[in-house]
Amino acid sequence: MTRMIASLLLAGAASLMALQAQAADKVTLQLKWVTQAQFAGYYVAKEKGYYEAEGLDVEIKPGGPDIAPPQVIAGGGADVIVDWMPSALATREKGVPLVNIAQPFKKSGMMLTCLKESGVKTPADFKGKTLGVWFFGNEYPFLSWMSHLGLKTNGGPDGVTVLKQGFNVDPLIQKQAACISTMTYNEYWQVIDAGIKPEDLITFKYEDQGVATLEDGLYVLEDKLKDPAFKEKMVKFVRASMKGWKYAEAHTDEAAGIVLENDATGAQTEKHQKRMMSEVAKLTAGSTGALDEADYKRTVESLLKGGSDPVITKEPAGAFTHEITEAALK
Repeated sequence: MTRMIASLLLAGAASLMALQAQAADKVTLQLKWVTQAQFAGYYVAKEKGYYEAEGLDVEIKPGGPDIAPPQVIAGGGADVIVDWMPSALATREKGVPLVNIAQPFKKSGMMLTCLKESGVKTPADFKGKTLGVWFFGNEYPFLSWMSHLGLKTNGGPDGVTVLKQGFNVDPLIQKQAACISTMTYNEYWQVIDAGIKPEDLITFKYEDQGVATLEDGLYVLEDKLKDPAFKEKMVKFVRASMKGWKYAEAHTDEAAGIVLENDATGAQTEKHQKRMMSEVAKLTAGSTGALDEADYKRTVESLLKGGSDPVITKEPAGAFTHEITEAALK
């Protein structure tokens, strides 16, 4: 009898666990790039059980050189994506109605890194030079900046030659370009690790040049927000994600370790991820996850000021909502 009761209790517990697992709301997150500390908050939230505590079953899909998050979500491959605002707004104007529901990154980490020997001392010296530029939606901040400077991007002595840069630093190392696109937390350090000394480089942060570019926001499709169940799911997701980000900020080495554990490729190194996490923490610091409307307006104004070739041609309407973060951060 005792054995039978024990068996029934075990069976009941197993059934309860199965029901709880079945009841968890599935959320698919598409990252902008590969598994690395740039996305530590989401991996920490999953590892620490923050998503599970909200009743969510979150799948984190790494990105890559041939993966454009807006295309993934438009095709139904994700519920929410990580994207940069210039890309998201340009995509919205082209007909894919992305909406920013949260902004974990307060500051931009994007910059151009140049060899001093190329003769570049100020942005005015870009004229006539070859500049490495990322595409797949990452080109929009660059195009906006060049428009501000009045520089055409089709080459020639009065413009700049755009080198379609792979997601590496080879063009600078091999001196194929005077400057290349880098992030403060990633490619800049790859240049240093390749043996080029900081004193032999000059960097230009987009933010310092008046080119506002909010990075790594969370975006969903506008129509989805009409569904109360989806909205509630996003509230839970944002709440848990921001808890993950704040933990990652306070425990950078541990967060880097969690990222490494989730790197199925084994391509990342402990040294690089710890350094990256320390730099990323500077960009998320001060953010509650709520989009600062002043930051949004600066980004929009920056993208509209493109002369004859602006990134966006009109003021966006409905491109962000505070509704999710207001509920998540109560």
